[in-house]
Amino acid sequence: MLVKIETYFDGEFWCARGTGNDIFTQGNSLDELYENIKETVACHYEDLDEPIWAAPLSGQDRGDIKIGFRCPSGL
Repeated sequence: MLVKIETYFDGEFWCARGTGNDIFTQGNSLDELYENIKETVACHYEDLDEPIWAAPLSGQDRGDIKIGFRCPSGL
């Protein structure tokens, strides 16, 4: 499954919101934001038993980064 995430800086925090789903998170840095994206997407799709790719979409981030992971059991 591919989850598209729009990332942006709001002047205080790095923010991420899903396109086509109810996902939102933020972080103080891009590294923290990407960790928070993984956690938020895993919680949102906790019943899904397939690999998940989160694709942050923005002209401000690190380019074509895709975050791959599986939802951990027992969240």
